[in-house]
Amino acid sequence: MRRPLRTSGGTIEHAPLVLIDLETDEGVPGRAYLFAYSDVGARALREILAGIAEMVRDDPVAPVAIAKKLNARFTLPGREGFAAIAMGGVDVALWDALARAASLPLARLLGGELRPVPAYNSNGLGLDAPEKVANEALELLAEGFHAIKLRLGRKTLWDDVLAARAVRAKIPAEALLMTDFNQALTVAEALARGRALDREGIYWIEEPVRHDDYAGTARIAREVETPVQIGENFLGTRPMAAAIAAGAADYVMPDLARIGGVTGWLRAAALADAAGLEMSSHLYPEVSAHLFAVTPTAHFLEYVDWASAILARPLGIADGQARPDDAAGVGLDWNDEAVSRFAFE
Repeated sequence: MRRPLRTSGGTIEHAPLVLIDLETDEGVPGRAYLFAYSDVGARALREILAGIAEMVRDDPVAPVAIAKKLNARFTLPGREGFAAIAMGGVDVALWDALARAASLPLARLLGGELRPVPAYNSNGLGLDAPEKVANEALELLAEGFHAIKLRLGRKTLWDDVLAARAVRAKIPAEALLMTDFNQALTVAEALARGRALDREGIYWIEEPVRHDDYAGTARIAREVETPVQIGENFLGTRPMAAAIAAGAADYVMPDLARIGGVTGWLRAAALADAAGLEMSSHLYPEVSAHLFAVTPTAHFLEYVDWASAILARPLGIADGQARPDDAAGVGLDWNDEAVSRFAFE
């Protein structure tokens, strides 16, 4: 990774990616990648994907039908964790093949139109010293953004406040500063830190407590003025529906793989629209930029450059916006030389 990331859950120094190449009888490819969090996760995903390949071999390229089939196959062993991520990746590859077969970018295949998408730079800004993150914040904005995200969850409330205050003082007044606790706090701690951050010009507070504590995040959302953002850990749309029913957040941000790929994203977008909640993305900016075209309450795209090194056409960024190109598919073509160079197996 160009900027190793120190979070409350640990340090991430490299981005293990699993690349999916789907082959069809017609010769039209489908591509997707999955962020595996660790090398162990990458190996686990590879094995699950090998099993899925046998389950769907010779099936029509029909994402909704295959999603239903795979959900049934994984009912007994469990549809959580890496199984859900693997199924989401296969779904993206299926939609990519359909879009390529129609010679359309995914956004247009789904009935939308390509357009610039508001984005924030999520590379870096980990749990480093206030001076360091403040200087890094300026560097991240200089890469073409008007919004950035700072990781919090330091040892004390005051440590978090000092980091946020240092960044806020360094960046332009009009720049947006999102924050992410990565589930580091108890509800009591989150209430105290959230109230302190209310005075620091923060745009949102992300995942302050355990991701599935909807009662806790609902209380935080009620009692803290700064909006609360959750959703990257929704495993499918049922947890998302439960979170919305509990009033657990002001904003939602599904993860493309965990929510169920393109098929799951479309269902999530409908839930967010019905609830009147703005919906952002988590990781996978290349595909998410297309999906924002058909997301009624589209909010902010989370930009990370972790896959850029192995892509033939990385996602463009200019003037605070992601700019997907109009090539057929979901926006993923491999740079084969780079894939070979970075392969760890």
